[in-house]
Amino acid sequence: MKIVFLDAESLGNDVQTELQQFDQLGEVIHYALTPKEETLSRIKDADVIVTNKVVITEEMMKACPQLKGIAITATGTNNVDLEAAKALNIPVKNAVNYSSESVAQQTFAMLLSLMNNIHEYDEFVKDNSYSNHPSFTWIGKGFQEINGKTFGIIGLGNIGKRVAEIATAFGAKVIYYSTSGVARDERFTLVDKDTLFKTSDIISIHSPLNEATKNIISVEELKMMKSSSILLNTGRGGIVDESALVDALNENQIAGTCVDVFTVEPMEHDSPFKNVKDKSKILYSPHIAWASLEARRKLLSITSENVKSFMN
Repeated sequence: MKIVFLDAESLGNDVQTELQQFDQLGEVIHYALTPKEETLSRIKDADVIVTNKVVITEEMMKACPQLKGIAITATGTNNVDLEAAKALNIPVKNAVNYSSESVAQQTFAMLLSLMNNIHEYDEFVKDNSYSNHPSFTWIGKGFQEINGKTFGIIGLGNIGKRVAEIATAFGAKVIYYSTSGVARDERFTLVDKDTLFKTSDIISIHSPLNEATKNIISVEELKMMKSSSILLNTGRGGIVDESALVDALNENQIAGTCVDVFTVEPMEHDSPFKNVKDKSKILYSPHIAWASLEARRKLLSITSENVKSFMN
């Protein structure tokens, strides 16, 4: 079997041992990244396509009659035309529940860094301001505790539940809104969308991007939020209207935000986020919440099993 990895660079350079397991399944070709215009030429002889974010269209699948399956090294499947794949009888398998710990950890790493003004305090010591300060302490902007806050979660899947558990350990009251209407967990309080936005001190997004969630957080939702609240997005970029979020920050409608995902990735040079006036209100990471070493190892193990299933 010919197995083609279209964007292996997204998996990192520290999982070479895990990548070697695919050599036992057939001839493996690794492309670091694949531009859109080169996708078809690279998959034309492939039995199995392995893709993270490279888009696979109906036209491409029709041009590859030998294709036995498509393995997505991610949970999201919006980069593959699933309806076309079904019609063409091409199985598509994603990786589920490999990154819950990783995303939850990054969610709180970002929240605590922003909420506790870690960068400000670190710089205060590093630039000798502390050494020159007359007092043993410097409060600066200060910080608040998660304990006692209302922690709202949008999307209570595997990741959302893990975040909810950690928030509870911090002493927060956890409420959640189910975008699918299916998720239920008696440990936490289910509320409607308006209640979540109006009452939460912290809101964390963990739902998939689909027609029901696209721009689910926009002008009206941001206006409902407390001026002291923080919005976290380690879910999907298209869930939040980025222009509306920037306006909310600039107009002090919310206190701050942490963003790991963007509507267009990498972030465009003319992204609305370039217009945030007070940069201390926003903390970024480049879509890496999913990518702890442990999560990527688990991801490749799941993907290997998915590829094996196409051989049967």
